[in-house]
Amino acid sequence: MNDSPDCPLVGVAATYMPRLSEFSFEPGLVAAVDQHAAAVCDALIPAQRGPRDRIPGPRTVRREELADYVLGFTDWLAEVDWVEPVAHDFATLRLTAVCWLIREYDLLGA
Repeated sequence: MNDSPDCPLVGVAATYMPRLSEFSFEPGLVAAVDQHAAAVCDALIPAQRGPRDRIPGPRTVRREELADYVLGFTDWLAEVDWVEPVAHDFATLRLTAVCWLIREYDLLGA
């Protein structure tokens, strides 16, 4: 279902995954994306499974939850008529962080 071309993660990965290659050239980008990835995880995980300190074991990100998050986020971007800048802004950092999570948790893997 979510590995279909209609899955919002596929489009985000196609567009923003190449930005991860900028990590070696921009150390500050790594920190910014890490903070955004943590914020996305915090938005997904506590709402689904309770406070962080009560979750046994490592935190995980589920493809369906991240896809729902991306749909909401990109809908909001469309509502505000967001246009991708050349540099990094909040939205590009957030979408790059989503790509990092996709890669880290192998959410589009077989």
